Amino acid sequence: MASKTPFPVGFDHCVIHVSDWERSNRFYSEVLGAELVSVNGRTAYRFDTVQLNLHGPGVSAGPLAKLPVQPGNSDLCFVWQGPIETALEHLGKKGVVVELGPVLRAGARGLGRSVYFRDPDGSLLELISYSDVAAEH
Repeated sequence: MASKTPFPVGFDHCVIHVSDWERSNRFYSEVLGAELVSVNGRTAYRFDTVQLNLHGPGVSAGPLAKLPVQPGNSDLCFVWQGPIETALEHLGKKGVVVELGPVLRAGARGLGRSVYFRDPDGSLLELISYSDVAAEH
């Protein structure tokens, strides 16, 4: 495993595009537990110290984006705190269709078990559980 970077860099936020504010706000808060926060008069999704900023209806990508983020073209992974089976149960209760998993995957913290599904705009989302693999080793 590679050593930590010598630079004082950490991950802060990324941007996704949503096509329906209300539908996406409900999905990200109810399914993934996002805190809905206001940033410069716009909604963002906060997960502890990491944030998803949003483009969507009425919000321009601004002059810095060469190609604006499009609905459904994101691929994001979130850490599930607990066994992956509890993630499957949670998604099932929320009516979310799992497309793949559980499968063994490598993430930022090593090996974990993941399940894949989509947000309302079609972006690919992954929940990874490291607790499953840690318990085996």
